[in-house]
Amino acid sequence: MDVVDLARTQFAVTGSLHFLFVVLTLGLAPLVAIMHTRYAITGNPLHERMTRFWGQIYVINYALGVFTGLVMEFQFGLSWSGLSHYAGDVFGAPLAIETLVAFFLESTFLGLWIFGWHRLPRALHVTCIWLVTLTAYASAFWIMVANSFLQHPVGSVEQGGRLVLRDFGALLTNPNLVFALPHVISAGLWTGGFVVMGASAYHLFRRTKEQEFFTRSLRMGVVTAFIGSLFTVGFGYAQFGVIEATQPDKFDAAPEAALGLMIGIGQLLQFGVMFLLLPLLFRNLLARWRWLHPVLMLITPLPFVAAIAGWLVREMGRQPWLVYGKLSVADAMTPGLSRTAITGSFIGFAGLLGLLAIIDYLLIARAVRRGPEQVSLGMPDRPAEPAPMPAHSL
Repeated sequence: MDVVDLARTQFAVTGSLHFLFVVLTLGLAPLVAIMHTRYAITGNPLHERMTRFWGQIYVINYALGVFTGLVMEFQFGLSWSGLSHYAGDVFGAPLAIETLVAFFLESTFLGLWIFGWHRLPRALHVTCIWLVTLTAYASAFWIMVANSFLQHPVGSVEQGGRLVLRDFGALLTNPNLVFALPHVISAGLWTGGFVVMGASAYHLFRRTKEQEFFTRSLRMGVVTAFIGSLFTVGFGYAQFGVIEATQPDKFDAAPEAALGLMIGIGQLLQFGVMFLLLPLLFRNLLARWRWLHPVLMLITPLPFVAAIAGWLVREMGRQPWLVYGKLSVADAMTPGLSRTAITGSFIGFAGLLGLLAIIDYLLIARAVRRGPEQVSLGMPDRPAEPAPMPAHSL
């Protein structure tokens, strides 16, 4: 591969690894918020334990995902300075808003939620997790605004060899954004639902003592997966008209095998959840039929596979352009970037993000195996032990 192909492959690999964290974050955040809201309204200790257990898994994924995002930001400056020079005034605006507003607010509210157990009033504590969810979705919105500009560069004009922003509102109403954003958010719900479903099936298959806990979690996972898959597939097909109008050669450039994998998994799982799993929630048949639980565990990764395939189709379909019709991938690269340098950064970035993905999986798997009885999130503070009396006072 030449330098351009190496740089493209580097971004595809690191972007895919980063998206694994993002799609799970978008899926788990609203589920944890709903669980916490139920606890705040009913006072049922079961809902509190569900919030703490699934919330701990969310926090693990979020914490490690932050580092993968930093690697992605660093990669833009290292390998793609041509993009910053030509379109930075437009492309950088939504990224700056995402960093300064959405990301920092999300981190702040998440910190308040994590350390607010048994300290904040119940209503304020619940508000924090809903604000975490809203800011996570706001972060996704601004990222998709920036990405949709690359797909369909609206609201800008070329001036002095650079793109200058002329209509900020056009960025927010980009036709490429309108259907792509709910498609990504729905994919997150679909993925989060499958993770909850698979983890619950694991415990139910092992005949856990927490039958009610994981029966309710399984039900919530299946319903969420149904809603997520329904809207993911719907908004996925809704994009075809926009793509035909703005990028008529997109599917010619995208590999047929990524495209086919995305559509095949999406339709298979949607109909499977709709016609097989959803009806089995009646009288908790799905929770009681242990022979189905290994199947649920085996299909848990499939939404991640479909999400990565969809991302690759979206990104590779606009090649050889980085800013479609305006800036080629070759011109967007940092001038003078050698094959040795890009190979070294490729190995470093991919290795780091791959390691973080493995650590994320191992920590989440460990938290799932340990179950709700061994959750540190939200544990009451231990009372301070009295200091021993001095020997001379006895």
